[in-house]
Amino acid sequence: MVEKFSAPKGVSEYFPPRGRDFETAIEKLLEPVRSAGYQLIELPIFEDTELFTRGVGGSTDVVTKEMYTFQDRAGRSLTLRPEGTAGVARSVIEHGLERGQLPIKVFYKGPFFRAERPQAGRYRQFFQVGIEAIGADDPALDAEVIYIAHRALQNLGLKNFTLKISSLGDGESRSKHRIELMKFISHIDLDQESLDRVAKNPLRLFDDKRKEIIAAMESAPLIRDFLSPDSQENYESVKSHLRNLGIAYEEDPRMVRGLDYYTGTTFEFLHHGLGAQSAIGGGGRYDGLLQALGGSQLSGIGFGLGIDRALLALDAEGITLEQERSGLDLYLIPLSPASKITSVALLAKLRESGLRVDMSYGDRGLKGAMKSADKQGAKFTLVLGDDELSSESVHVKNMASGEVVSVKLSASEISSFIKKMI
Repeated sequence: MVEKFSAPKGVSEYFPPRGRDFETAIEKLLEPVRSAGYQLIELPIFEDTELFTRGVGGSTDVVTKEMYTFQDRAGRSLTLRPEGTAGVARSVIEHGLERGQLPIKVFYKGPFFRAERPQAGRYRQFFQVGIEAIGADDPALDAEVIYIAHRALQNLGLKNFTLKISSLGDGESRSKHRIELMKFISHIDLDQESLDRVAKNPLRLFDDKRKEIIAAMESAPLIRDFLSPDSQENYESVKSHLRNLGIAYEEDPRMVRGLDYYTGTTFEFLHHGLGAQSAIGGGGRYDGLLQALGGSQLSGIGFGLGIDRALLALDAEGITLEQERSGLDLYLIPLSPASKITSVALLAKLRESGLRVDMSYGDRGLKGAMKSADKQGAKFTLVLGDDELSSESVHVKNMASGEVVSVKLSASEISSFIKKMI
């Protein structure tokens, strides 16, 4: 017996009918994005490894433990993208987009890859929708980005989530905070791996999930107490805009996010029905990223929303996505060789008219064909036999009501009737 294959462990996979939910979720998440003038940027699935080690940060788990890295045939080190922002920054620099209209507003969607321990809501291949606004250091833009993410989640119908916000301050703020934080950390007993991470970025200890570290960091100095006047003013302005937009938030001074490039405004959306993996999206400002990657000193802000977790959140809230024109509009059932020839030509013309149409293949009987139409969610069926060919008239059945209407055997007549009914 031939061995069967299975998808790799920890990979999210969507097939009918769940695939339809996946597709609808993406479109609903993107509606507020497109309405705000963001344009699509399509990025490579893999990039130079150095882009992520330098851009994402050497102290992060993403870089040190979770990247899928390989060598190509020329010996170059490449990595499957673990996140989207570094790739967008690279593209902006490479193609000189900063020389055009600012801020640059782009969105992306697609799969990302991290070698994590698989569990509910945490996958090795996962899907995201994200946006980036680059080239304007403006609290109003920060508020816009958060508003778009908030509206996108609401557009799915989600309600049981909380927005948490914080500020990581500017360079002056972080320098002062680092001095006091390193003094505090020097009294904690850490293993060598943790010491190495602290040397690169001491904020990483706030993100440590070990109970003993959480307890030890309980009284650690927080960056909110070290914000410079400019950073404090910026943060207060962001909060003011959010209040004016009617967006509720909670402040979380211990939020550091999982990537090193974040500065200033940071935020997360947590869903209360997902257990340990409660984050369904988040983002923040990254004022030094483009310069670190060889570009201009441009400020940027963005977010990533997890499609996989959004679907799990919908399940947790018992929400069924409404799909516009889901299923087939019409299903053709030919009953003879001659009617099959006519049905194939009719099928093509009806599809060209904008209808979603399929037909019964494999010389299936009427009963089996009707079952197939029902499984595919067809709104109407059309049975075509030799009698219908002779009379040049067909009977179209409404699958919901059972009503049958006679229509002329013409692609234009049938199309007009179906469009009128749906």
